[in-house]
Amino acid sequence: MSDNSLGRAALLARAAARHYPVELIGPLRGTALWEPLRDIELPVKTFPWKRYPAFARTLPRLVDAIEGDVLVACKLRPTSFGVGLLKKWKTGKPLVVDVDDWELGFFLHSGFMNRLGRFLNISNPNGMPYTWLMERLIGYADEVIVSNRFLQSRFSGTLIHHCRDTGALDPARYDAGAVKNKLGLTGKKVVMFLGTPRAHKGVDDLFAALEHLKDPELWAVVVGSDEPEERVRSRWPGVAARIRVFPKVPFAQLPEYLAAADVLVIPQRETSDTVGQMPAKIFDAMAMAKPTVSTRVSDIPEVLDDCGYLVDPGNVSQLAQALDHVFKHPEEARRKAQQARERCRELYDIRILETRLMEVIERAAARRN
Repeated sequence: MSDNSLGRAALLARAAARHYPVELIGPLRGTALWEPLRDIELPVKTFPWKRYPAFARTLPRLVDAIEGDVLVACKLRPTSFGVGLLKKWKTGKPLVVDVDDWELGFFLHSGFMNRLGRFLNISNPNGMPYTWLMERLIGYADEVIVSNRFLQSRFSGTLIHHCRDTGALDPARYDAGAVKNKLGLTGKKVVMFLGTPRAHKGVDDLFAALEHLKDPELWAVVVGSDEPEERVRSRWPGVAARIRVFPKVPFAQLPEYLAAADVLVIPQRETSDTVGQMPAKIFDAMAMAKPTVSTRVSDIPEVLDDCGYLVDPGNVSQLAQALDHVFKHPEEARRKAQQARERCRELYDIRILETRLMEVIERAAARRN
């Protein structure tokens, strides 16, 4: 509960809380919840996350603390799905597993020796051997939820995209100019990247594209970095003056930061890390009617449809050309962005998630009955 695993769990929990009492339970690294959700309004129970053998003492306490009638394990990880299985086998309570990432894929993106080392790392409670085992045990779940079609083809289950509250994420509630002024971006053409800037998310491709775009007023703005701005800038000295970096912000403040964006860019690369992901920030951009440039990876083409701009993953030249096109054709970009918001309201609003989640929970509960 100290990393972005809490994001999907909180999304589902808030939807379920409109119908049932809900609580969140999980391991915690350190002393604080994941920063963007530290003000979450739902009841939370946390337990120390430590490596084995210490985690063996935490595990039974975690299992015993679960009081719900229906269990929803977010992530196909031992510390979530594994804990849920132990509780199900102990009490017979129905178990739903929500799979929003291909966890095993995170271990497979490096060479053979690195994969071997990770497989032999048995002290990590969420290590590769235990994650491999979770995939083999998924059939013991009463219901399976997945967040994209790659995962559905691998694990079956009900497809429930991340979805967003399009009432809260409403561009009409924000003055983009005032927000830019507040953030020190007045007069800038803001190309925004949301989330932790990891290599597989393509943030380096964004900075490389910036080198192709010579307009001094066109800036790349990263929101959600765990690195200080100077360190990020130091890796790209040629465009350092046109890079701004903001740390992680509470989810409640995210729409305001999004309001400052002229374009949102999601340049996912195609790796074993990303083929099983559907970036949640796509739905943020759609809800806020922001022109979006992304890559042809996972469900991104299907979700955006013709309401955004797509390039090949890892193709810096195409990315630069797409960004240049957006700024040279503002009316087209605005029209596509508005169509994206309407598409999000129709297909990816939180009410859609809520309806499908309730159907899954009721089916799981009926199995026990």
